[in-house]
Amino acid sequence: MSTNRRNFLKYSSFAALGLSLPLAGKSSMIEEFARYKSIATFGLQLWTVQVDMAANAKDTLKKVAADGYKLIESFEGPKGMFWGWKNTEFKKYMDDLGMNIVSSHCDIYKDFDRKAAEAAEIGMKYLICPWKGPQKSIADFKRFADDFNKAGETCKKHGIRFAYHNHDYPFVKVDGEVPQVVMMNNTDKDLVDFEMDIYWVVAAGEDPKAWFAKYPNRFRLCHIKDLARTAKGHESVQLGKGTIDFPSILKVGVANGLKYFIVEQEAFTGTTPMESAEADAKYFKTVSI
Repeated sequence: MSTNRRNFLKYSSFAALGLSLPLAGKSSMIEEFARYKSIATFGLQLWTVQVDMAANAKDTLKKVAADGYKLIESFEGPKGMFWGWKNTEFKKYMDDLGMNIVSSHCDIYKDFDRKAAEAAEIGMKYLICPWKGPQKSIADFKRFADDFNKAGETCKKHGIRFAYHNHDYPFVKVDGEVPQVVMMNNTDKDLVDFEMDIYWVVAAGEDPKAWFAKYPNRFRLCHIKDLARTAKGHESVQLGKGTIDFPSILKVGVANGLKYFIVEQEAFTGTTPMESAEADAKYFKTVSI
């Protein structure tokens, strides 16, 4: 019997037992059952289906909506964050599909004030810096923290938030310090949040739960992609086919302020990006925390 099937039977039994008890004895059982809940609203980072988006953005988004994704996180490609549409046109199509664009990765050094204004106009919550790359000096990461504070001020002016998305490199010590710690400690929590890419935290040999607990209310978004060990190290695989225990990690994340769950996949072996997006959505619908 699968783990998901066992969990379903277990928690269904809790509910049935709770309903059969006298009123005075129900509360603790109902509270126990309520602790296990599915995450009904989750999103897709469009990097996963970037080739399909470039070929036919409208049809790709329609299929993604049919898969069950309710949120979209975009990224800034050759056609911009809105794939050649005006921001309001993109928002209208999202509305038609029953989805929301909650965030986007983008270049924070070019026309950032305009991007923040356009994001705010259509109700987006975040603009995100997706990559800085390994650096030779910890001073570089302190400078990045200053840049993030400035980006956060710009976003705040427009009524949205700014965040930084990690890979594995900021968990590797530079000059005896951990860059991720430096960036978190040198950014204003009122201006800068973080998007934890759980895959890359695990790939770096770190414990996502420990980071959530150490920095409550700083990781407001997360990227969810599974990790499989390979002869070359690791690769991104469909959810449920790797080694990451998402239910326990996300439970700790939610307890520490995590709000947005964004599915992403970066490698595709024996499948297509659209097939993987569909499979990832099916898996995530089974996740209870």
